[in-house]
Formats: sequence, C-alpha cells, structure tokens
Amino acid sequence: MPDSTITLRRDGAQLDIATLGAEPRRWRVGDQDLLWHGDAAYWPKISPVLFPVVGWCRDAQIRHRGRAYPMGVHGFAAQSSFSFVAQAEDRVTLRLQDDAASRRQFPFAFALELRYRLRPSGFSARFTIRNPGDEALPYALGLHPGFLTDFDPASARLRFPAEETPEVPVIAPGGLISEQRRPVPLAGGTLPVTRALLANEAVCFLDLASRSLRFDNGPRGTISLRMQDMPHLALWSPPGAAFVCLESWTGHGDPVGFAGDITEKPSMRLLPPGGAARHLVSFGFRPG
Repeated sequence: MPDSTITLRRDGAQLDIATLGAEPRRWRVGDQDLLWHGDAAYWPKISPVLFPVVGWCRDAQIRHRGRAYPMGVHGFAAQSSFSFVAQAEDRVTLRLQDDAASRRQFPFAFALELRYRLRPSGFSARFTIRNPGDEALPYALGLHPGFLTDFDPASARLRFPAEETPEVPVIAPGGLISEQRRPVPLAGGTLPVTRALLANEAVCFLDLASRSLRFDNGPRGTISLRMQDMPHLALWSPPGAAFVCLESWTGHGDPVGFAGDITEKPSMRLLPPGGAARHLVSFGFRPG
C-alpha cells in the first residue's frame, strides 16, 4: 500500500497518522502543534512505532535456532505498510501481519493491530499483538514520539508520581545496555529536562515504578503520559534539536555480551501460540 495519511478530528483537535509505519505525524490541539515535524538534519522521523524489537540488537541481528537474521534498531514496523481495519471520525485501527519479507528478518507469525483514538485534549495508542503461529512469539514494542520543546531551563521538568532510582544504564557502543550506571539529577520525583542531560545518549529508565508521568514543557504547556503494561521509559534528543522523545517500551536493547536466541533475550515477551496481549500508551495536553 502506498503511504497515505489518515486524519482524525475531535472538538478542535487533530491527529494525522501515516499508513507507512502507522506513525502519528501531527498532533494539534486548537492552534498548537505538539509533535516534532521531522527534519533529516536532526531526525527524519516524528513518532515511529517500534516492533518486533526495541533498541539495538548485537551486531544488528537476532538469532533463532542457530540462524542469524538482520534486524535494525527498533525493528521494522516503522518501515512497513499497515492496512486498514476500521475507521471513524476520531479513531482508526491499522494492522501489520507477517509476510515473506518480514520472515526474512523475523521468522515468526504475528498480527499487530494499533488503534488510535483522539480526544479533545489527548490521544491513545492501543497495541494488540496476536500469535497465529505454532511456536511462542517473542516480541517487544513501543512508541517513540518527539515533542516540541524549548528546553526552558526554568520549567522543563519530568515529574514522576512514584519514587524512581536516580541512575540509569550507560549505553555501550552499538547501543547495547551495559551493567554500568550513571546518575541523573532526579530528586523529589522531578527531573530537569535539559540539553546537557541528553547530550551524549538516551536516558533509559528500566522497570519504572511509575505508570504515569508529566512533562512540564514551559510555555508550551504540559504533556501527560500514561502507560499500561509498558514498564520502560526512554528520553532522547539529538544535539541542537528542538524536541525531546518520550518513549514507552515493553522491552529494551540487547545487554552487552548477549548472544543467545531471541526467545532468551532479557525483556522480550513470549506469547504462546494462539495467544494475544494488549499494551496502551496515552497522552494528554494542558496549555501553558
């Protein structure tokens, strides 16, 4: 299917979603655009869907039953065409199913559905993953939206309702998760979101205690985030860019030294034959 755009509307809000990658490309509330617009000088994506892996795989490949398969960062869903399942004015469901091309990278049967629903001041993305095959399906998934920000030093803050550990993994060469940890300036449930924090690598909070959080974005208002069965959060921004990604993940990149079967990789979910699982992330907006 060629790349096309679906526009959802609800009470002055708008959400544009591409069939290529099922990617949200514009979220607008009233007269305010909230998502990064995409720019190859920094990052050409806007809000990619991550599947069937999240993060980097060692040597850019996965292994299964003694065979290696090529796998790029965050999998292949963002480069895949999704098909329509259902659509209304304020919601749409899109599907990605395994085929000959996907099996050259990921030798498993799967069906991934994404239902986007727009609200006057927010939207949600519900993932449903099904295993129509005859062996366990390993998977990880996530959403990787970039939100416009000025990195206002006086007010750009991430606020967690639960107590979180003020340190995160050091990202090793190749994007792998190391056992080393580095401190982050998280205190009292508040993390300043600065260019310095994100200057060298992503900030990955693994196994969060919080299932919701708030991004106070200065004069751009506040973005709230709620996650259902998505326990990991990453923050990322390339140097000089005017956006920050708030990424919800079910899994994460390969640990340093991991060389096992994809079914043995830490953080991957294993869905039994005939099984189904659902994950949800939702965003809300409050003007500044």
